[in-house]
Amino acid sequence: MKNTVIHLATGFEEVEALSVVDVLRRAGINITIVSMTGEKAVRSSHDVVVEADELFEDVDYANVDMIILPGGKEGTENLFNHNGLKSQIQHFYESGKYLAAICAGPSVYGRMGLLKGEQAIAFPAFQEYLEGAELVDVPAVKSNNFITGKGVGVALHFGLKIVETLLNRETALELSKKMVMTDYE
Repeated sequence: MKNTVIHLATGFEEVEALSVVDVLRRAGINITIVSMTGEKAVRSSHDVVVEADELFEDVDYANVDMIILPGGKEGTENLFNHNGLKSQIQHFYESGKYLAAICAGPSVYGRMGLLKGEQAIAFPAFQEYLEGAELVDVPAVKSNNFITGKGVGVALHFGLKIVETLLNRETALELSKKMVMTDYE
């Protein structure tokens, strides 16, 4: 079974985070909700409190196949300022493991200089931080070991792109039909 982790910092965008959790769990992919705050309860950008499965400091990244970052302006800045997370991201990058992010989240990878030469997308106000990336205008894109998504309105597309990457296209298409997503191709 594939193992993924999604990181929640104070101010995360809840639809982007929880939609991805839902889609991956429907597909049978293990996804652990990780708190970056030192407490399991994490407050979103719209004051929704979500209880994480694990604290960042307790996660064994050796068995993780993909790091996922949701957006949210404040949440993304809090993720970027977390040196432990940036160290794990750098290790995943150097190891050729998957890195995914949506909305403002891809700016973390861009500001770290990891998206150079990759196709990528982010929320329009954060595209300037995708340093060296080739910007594409699609809901979600996979480029080598990166998956990036545009924003909250395409969170399900982003989740399905992760399913397609970790499992296969057929599973993603079947799941999209079950979820009555008529525009996932």
